[in-house]
Amino acid sequence: MTSVLYDAQGPRAKRRNILYTVVFLVALAALVWWVYTSLDEKNQLDWALWKPYLGGGTEAYSTYIWPGLENTLKAAALSMVIALPLGAVLGIARLSDHVWVRVPAAVVVEFFRAIPVLVLMIFGLALFSQYTDVSSDDRPLYAVVTGLVLYNASVLAEIVRAGILSLPKGQSEAAMAIGLRKGQVMRVILLPQAVTAMLPAIVSQLVVIVKDTALGGAVLTFPELLASANTMSGYYGANTIASFTIVAVIYLIINFSLTTFASWLEGRLRQRKKSTGAVLSVDKTTDISGHAGGATSL
Repeated sequence: MTSVLYDAQGPRAKRRNILYTVVFLVALAALVWWVYTSLDEKNQLDWALWKPYLGGGTEAYSTYIWPGLENTLKAAALSMVIALPLGAVLGIARLSDHVWVRVPAAVVVEFFRAIPVLVLMIFGLALFSQYTDVSSDDRPLYAVVTGLVLYNASVLAEIVRAGILSLPKGQSEAAMAIGLRKGQVMRVILLPQAVTAMLPAIVSQLVVIVKDTALGGAVLTFPELLASANTMSGYYGANTIASFTIVAVIYLIINFSLTTFASWLEGRLRQRKKSTGAVLSVDKTTDISGHAGGATSL
C-alpha cells in the first residue's frame, strides 16, 4: 500500500528497521551504563551529595534555587512582553509599501539580528553604567533584558514577516476586492491566520529567551538560575553534578511547559478557525470594510 508521503515498507525494510532499532537501544543502554559507572566511580552518586535537594530539606531551594529562578523568570518575562509586540511591529513594517517605513525597519532588524546577544548585553551594561542613574544592583537585569529584547525582537520580526508572506496572495486580493483597506486586510484577514502558522516558531524563540538569560549570569554577574548553581555547589562542596542536574531539570520543566501550552493553544486556534460554511450577507461585508455598499459599489 502506498501513502501520500511514502511507500509502504516491504519485508526487508521492516527487518532492517527492526535491526536499527535494536542496535540503537543497545547503544543507548551501553551509554547510560557507562555514565552511571563513571559517576559511581567518582562518588558522584553518593547520597550526601544529593541530600540537600532530595532529602526533604528546603534550605537549598529557598536560599539559592528559588531566588535564581525568580530572576530568570523576571528577565525572561520582561523580554517576552517587550520583544513580542516590538517584533510584530518591525515585521509588519518590513511589509509596508512606503520605503521610508520599510527600509529603516529592515536596517534595524538585520543589524540587531547579526550581533550576538551576549555582545548586546555587554553593550547594554556599559550603556546603563555610563549614561543612566540605574543602580549597580539593577544594571545586570536591565542589560540582560536589553540584549534579549533587541536580538529576539529582530528574530521575531522575521518570523512575523515570513508567516504573513506564507499565506496565499489570493486572500489579500479577495479582501481588497470587497473594499477593505490594506490596514484592515492585515488586521482582519492576514494576522489572525498567520498567528497559527507562526506559533511554533514564536514559542521556540521564547524558549531561547529563557535559556539565554544564563548568559547574563555567566558574564554580567546577573544572579539567575544557572549562576545560583555555581554558588550552591560551592557552598555544599563537591556536588557540582548534583547542582547542575537539578537546575537542568528545572529548565526542562519550564521549556516543556511552554511548548505544551503552545501546542494546546495552536489546537484551540485551529478549531476556532474551522468554518461553518455560512455565507456573509452584503450588510456584513459592508460592516467589515467600513465602506457603505462596499460590496456592491464596484
